[in-house]
Amino acid sequence: MAVEVILPKWGLTMEDGTVVSWHVAVGDRVAEGDVIAEVETEKVENELLAPCDGIVAKILVEEEETVDVGTVLAVIAADEAEAAELA
Repeated sequence: MAVEVILPKWGLTMEDGTVVSWHVAVGDRVAEGDVIAEVETEKVENELLAPCDGIVAKILVEEEETVDVGTVLAVIAADEAEAAELA
């Protein structure tokens, strides 16, 4: 089952974040806990971690784009077949 990677709220006053860089591309295999992106929030860069094992099926937010907390940044599929369906 696909898992949405959302922008978490890392601080009490955090309202949004900017994707500084992606460390993965569509089709890459990731393991839970892998660093998949760098996100800047309130002048601090945070590492965004993969929430599960799988294959990056979609990246929905481009580098240098600022989005609100809770926005879906990417989708991780369980396997190749699911990733192909989502692409």
